[in-house]
Amino acid sequence: MLTGYATGEGTAGFARRHDGENYRRMMNLTLSNVGMGTYLGNPDMETDELVRNAIRRSVGAGINVIDTAINYRAQRAERSVGRAVLDLCSDGYFRDELFISTKNGYVTDDSEVSGDFWTYVKNEYVDRGVIKAGDITSGYHCMTEPYLEDQLERSLRNLGLECIDLLYMHNAVEGQIKDVPREELLKRLECAFSLYEKKRREGVIRYYGMATWECFRVEGTNPQYLSLDSMVRMAREAGGPDHGFRFIQLPFNLYYDQAFMLRNQPVGTDALSILDAARRLGIGVFTSVPFMQGRLLQPGVMPEFLDLPPALRALQFIRSTPGVLAPLMGHKSPGHLDENLGIMDIPPIPEHAFWKLVGSMTAYKA
Repeated sequence: MLTGYATGEGTAGFARRHDGENYRRMMNLTLSNVGMGTYLGNPDMETDELVRNAIRRSVGAGINVIDTAINYRAQRAERSVGRAVLDLCSDGYFRDELFISTKNGYVTDDSEVSGDFWTYVKNEYVDRGVIKAGDITSGYHCMTEPYLEDQLERSLRNLGLECIDLLYMHNAVEGQIKDVPREELLKRLECAFSLYEKKRREGVIRYYGMATWECFRVEGTNPQYLSLDSMVRMAREAGGPDHGFRFIQLPFNLYYDQAFMLRNQPVGTDALSILDAARRLGIGVFTSVPFMQGRLLQPGVMPEFLDLPPALRALQFIRSTPGVLAPLMGHKSPGHLDENLGIMDIPPIPEHAFWKLVGSMTAYKA
């Protein structure tokens, strides 16, 4: 198990090692303005090796943000990250230079354990008293304290880390709201935040947040809607002014533009976009699906701007959007790595030029 966690000194040193141009500061950390995600891929050894190599190459190109989840590839994604981090430490990098996030909440099996999904759930969770009847929603989601604690312990083992930099509650609203009354859902979130604060005090996580799909990007009348301000207040109640709720993750790209365009978040007397609300509230925003799983890269889909290939155009727009810390790109094949990592040789668009670009772009939908 690797000791330590991402630190201000370590991440600043990483940025200096890589010229320091494509980085942003958050919670005294210096984080690359592009991160690597590990969502897609088959649960097999071949994909394990592709992910492991992609992480090593990404870090070598200057990326120190690595995102995963316990349910990605049935726990294999976390293990691939853990092996890659060990490789990187052998290559001369240090644990305190790397910012590693994972997620819990979804019920997952383990592709390295024989048997079907429900047999695994019975053996690992039900028979051991971790999950009781009625704990799992129709969305395969569970937010009880015993289950979240179990999943954190597994994530630490999978990653080979003594401390995780950021632990997200994974699609809490999206995974629960069809089966759970809103009042009960908020109570479950309060309990989860209290558990995460406890785990911060124990030193096994540094920060926590919410990795989401819909809840921060929909109108207030939508049953899935959440106010970010209310989540920050909930975190203050759980952990005081130095609470650990400091990051969220949500979809954002040139098609999923609600985080930038929709003013659905009340903060004081203002109605703000989620990106502006996060900036106001001191919350860092990582974004998912920068390429819409490749759909944005098809010929004629992306609007024409900048003299860049479609993948770099997509990344450049997202990471230059005010309020975004970093898009999380998933890439494994050598060809995609060669193209996508070229973004680290290009500075982001300055804010004044970004607004000029937005004003000149025609409306479009992929």
